Amino acid sequence: MSTKARLATILIALTFFGCKGPVQTSAASEGDGGSAAPSGEGVSSASASGSGFGGGTQVQHIPDPSMNNMNAFAITIPAGWRFDGILMPSGDCTSGPFVVYRAKSPDGQSKVERLPVLGWSWGTGPAAPRKENSCLPLSGPMSAQNFLKYLAATMHLDYVGDEQVPAEDLAAVQGQGEKAAGYYGGNASSGPRMELARARVRSKNGSTTVMGELRGTLICGQLNFPGMRSGVRGVPDRAPSTSNKCSGGVTYFSAPENQFAGLMHAWDSEHMGGRPEPAWSDAWVQRNKEQTARIVAGMAAQSEASLAAQRQQFAHSQAVQQQMHEDFMNTLQRGTDMSMQRTADSMNARSTSASDWVDYSLDRQTVMDTNTGRIGKISNQVTVGGSLQQVHGNGTP
Repeated sequence: MSTKARLATILIALTFFGCKGPVQTSAASEGDGGSAAPSGEGVSSASASGSGFGGGTQVQHIPDPSMNNMNAFAITIPAGWRFDGILMPSGDCTSGPFVVYRAKSPDGQSKVERLPVLGWSWGTGPAAPRKENSCLPLSGPMSAQNFLKYLAATMHLDYVGDEQVPAEDLAAVQGQGEKAAGYYGGNASSGPRMELARARVRSKNGSTTVMGELRGTLICGQLNFPGMRSGVRGVPDRAPSTSNKCSGGVTYFSAPENQFAGLMHAWDSEHMGGRPEPAWSDAWVQRNKEQTARIVAGMAAQSEASLAAQRQQFAHSQAVQQQMHEDFMNTLQRGTDMSMQRTADSMNARSTSASDWVDYSLDRQTVMDTNTGRIGKISNQVTVGGSLQQVHGNGTP
């Protein structure tokens, strides 16, 4: 794949995996029990308590630590909400970077969680991709809708049914696909293929029925390597190869049944969601071009500070995706049907995976004060003891 085509694939991934994701750059933390939203641009009035659907929005930015904390994404979210998020780099099977975040209404009941991007690879011949532990244990193509079904089972959610994707979203995907085809010399079969899907899910939090929606974007690409006759006695011919990779980005919306319609209405209103900052996108592409040129030229000189930040980001991303790989593997071994036909008693333990994954990505842990019953977020580096008890990310034991 040419450098230009590779950058085209990554920029398309940024467009789809970076949008609709609130993030926080403020030092404010949920861990101290504070309920004030972090300061942001364009903040307008909203309800100070409750579901937070009273109107008004705020804009948050998330920086790129590998580029001197340059603002990478601008995100528009409901006013009065609490947020936490991070920019993560690509992994072995993902095109990145991408955002991971959690946004919560003032009463903590309505949530929007952007999960780490999940990917897998497969192929044939000597150039087939290696099986990395941070990749999902899948070895073939899958539709976006089936991807959501497997993910729902991994997250211990009841899969209620498929949801229709709006026509304008499908048109946007088609437009991006046509743009990508130009980078691949007009050969669309070689470029990334994008697919959208939505699914309605359900879970239980104690006696409360929690409704949810999964919205996923699947980007897959294939590279073909022709075989070659050696022409030299004793040297075998090189067999043809194929290399396939898929990446899935998913946003999880959840709220009590009586608040769910308000959550989705607020989130689907105009101007909500996010976008990559143009200046950062240009700088990011330029840096990757320069890095590629250095590699091709055999030069190692590069900013050590930038390299160190990128290494730290990559290590954290790999650890997060390794945990998700293990959760996904356990689900596949149990079987999808078994996961979707749990008894009502087991429903109380559902919906913990998403919160735990996001906690881990953000280097957080959720704790409960056994004296007061209060739930909060603290740093993952803090040792829990005394009256504090570690619980799942959604507050369940």
